[in-house]
Formats: sequence, structure tokens, C-alpha cells
Amino acid sequence: MADSLVVCEVDESLKEKLKKFRFRKETNNAAILMKIDREKQMVILEEEFEDISLDDLKNELPERQPRYPSHSCIFYKYVHADGRVSYPLCFIFSSPVGCKPEQQMMYAGSKNRLVQTAELTKVFETRNAEDLSEEWLKEKLSFFR
Repeated sequence: MADSLVVCEVDESLKEKLKKFRFRKETNNAAILMKIDREKQMVILEEEFEDISLDDLKNELPERQPRYPSHSCIFYKYVHADGRVSYPLCFIFSSPVGCKPEQQMMYAGSKNRLVQTAELTKVFETRNAEDLSEEWLKEKLSFFR
């Protein structure tokens, strides 16, 4: 039952932005940072980033508020061990320790709808923004070889 809990809908303009982001032609790292508008009960676009490193993205995340950084949602240039290059679209849910339980519930309850809406398959979560690094993401992506 908890898997079907939806607290907030996804804004229509964000749905369109995610669709375009999914099929982008550029090969640099990019990110979409999303948040919940509590008044509207809606997941909305907070900010877009082009040519951003994971370290720079980490610095953009609030310390005590959940966020959906979609560093492709994250669009990430991934070089495999055999030299192949891919550009996976990753969804990273950041829910820092110490944020209000009410916020955690809103974000966690809306995560599945957002993942389904954007048709994301590489979904990762972190409770500590300091974990967000090239090594962390490569380790997570290695599962999808």
C-alpha cells in the first residue's frame, strides 16, 4: 500500500521538461533539481544546470530539506570499464538526516509518481549529500552494466 501512496502530483510543465531532458542530444552532465510546492501539493522545477559536476550539484542541495536532484534528473556521462560510453538518466532522491518528518513523508510519498511519470529506471537515494560523488554514482551504476 505504501508503494501507491501519492502525496503530490507532478506539474505539467515539469513533465514536459523531464521528457525533453530524457531525449537531450548534448553529452555533458546536466541536472534538474526539483522540489515540492507545499501550497499547491505539486512537484515543481526548482533549477536546471548544464555542464555540472556531481561535486557542484552536491553544493546546490539544501542541508536540511529533501530534494529530487535529477542530475539527469542527472544526465551523466558514464565511461564503462571496457571503454564504452553511455549517458544514463539517473534519479537521485536526497532526504537528509535532520529534515522535518512532514517533509520526508511528502517527498517519499511523491517519489514513486515522479519516477513513473518520468519513466526512470536508475533510481538512487542518499540521506547524506556528502555521499554524492563520482565514485558513489559509478558504484550505483555498476549494477546496470
